[in-house]
Amino acid sequence: MTVLKPRFLDAGEAALVVEFGRTVDAATNETVLALDTALAQAGVPGIRELVPTYRSLMIHYDPLILTRAGLVTAVQRVLDGGVSHQAAPRHWALPCCYDLPHGEDLAEAAGLLHLSPEQVVSAHLTGRYRVYMYGFAPGYAYLGGLPEALAISRRPTPRPPHPAGGVLIGGGLCGVATFPMPTGWYVLGRTPERLYAHARAEAFLIRPGDVLRFERVDGTTFAALDDRAAAGETIARREDA
Repeated sequence: MTVLKPRFLDAGEAALVVEFGRTVDAATNETVLALDTALAQAGVPGIRELVPTYRSLMIHYDPLILTRAGLVTAVQRVLDGGVSHQAAPRHWALPCCYDLPHGEDLAEAAGLLHLSPEQVVSAHLTGRYRVYMYGFAPGYAYLGGLPEALAISRRPTPRPPHPAGGVLIGGGLCGVATFPMPTGWYVLGRTPERLYAHARAEAFLIRPGDVLRFERVDGTTFAALDDRAAAGETIARREDA
């Protein structure tokens, strides 16, 4: 793996951001995830938490144990030794219902994109979406790979809360929300899968670097799958296993 030259940026007195590049792309994100994995395995005393994002890794550390200079040296040593993200991406098929009431903003988004609602759904189903990171809320997945035809700006003002499981587009990205919340994105549909479930052994179902696609289901199928997911069953399908 070609490692980009990092920038080291302070985030308060107890966090350091290691930033790679200026663009959001899979190669840059892979470098971030590789460093995340390598530092986790290195067991550097004083590192408290690692938070990967699109193109940077935030490292929370204890300044009473580890100095900033010492942390930079540790990071640079890991990078100089070569890093690779060992975990192969997992591929998932995620059910999604685009019918009302789940596709609340489908017609509105279609009008803004100068497409029919069916064309929007068809385009959305062709996407292969990379999980770049979690953010905003537990398990909220930010997905790259949105087809160009669906590139739409976010709303100028947030819309009212949508239910958990909303499948959203906005700002050239796709997202899957895990809690009801207001949003500036457009709700195309809803998945019955719980990407975050605190009672589950693995609370976060998918992880950064994974790839997913959406499978269309109708309202009746959604209701049945929702009941199964509520009972604790994982209904998203692994396609690489």
